[in-house]
Amino acid sequence: MECFLEQYEDSYSMMSLFCGMCASDNVLPDQTRKPTRASKLTKRNTGMTNVSSVQYAATLLRISSGALFLAHGLLKVKVFTVAGTVGYFESLGLPGFLAYLTICAELAGGLALIFGVATRAVSLALIPVLLGATWVHAGNGWMFSNQGGGWEFPLFWAVAQGAIALLGSGAFALRLPALQKTLGQFA
Repeated sequence: MECFLEQYEDSYSMMSLFCGMCASDNVLPDQTRKPTRASKLTKRNTGMTNVSSVQYAATLLRISSGALFLAHGLLKVKVFTVAGTVGYFESLGLPGFLAYLTICAELAGGLALIFGVATRAVSLALIPVLLGATWVHAGNGWMFSNQGGGWEFPLFWAVAQGAIALLGSGAFALRLPALQKTLGQFA
């Protein structure tokens, strides 16, 4: 372990290697720092710009989560039908209009995540939907493979939405200037 630690000029460089942050990006303009091994490991040159592996990871998480939301929304529309979903919500003691809101949130939120539009705001808005699903599945036990599905998957997915909210859109996101101006850092 000592040999590994000696390769780095300071603990900040070692921390940035594990966190996936480029140490040179976190230096104030009047400071100078030579590129570290950590910055070389976390940056990939894509031609005109450098995109860090963190941005690629955020993109992968955002798109896969968006695809899952879209699939769940379409399942409620095409397989269970809207009327069936409303009936299910009412059988749980929930107002029927929440079924419409859930379907809209899953479809619109899924598309927004896939395209990277208002990623932080959308991911935060989807957390209550997932916490509601966690509540619905809580009586079925922990494992999602249990009869009726357990609460592990919706709770994990809610945590993943929190991570997406912290990471942002990542690379390959649709940037809408008017929306970015309105939402600021939540765009």
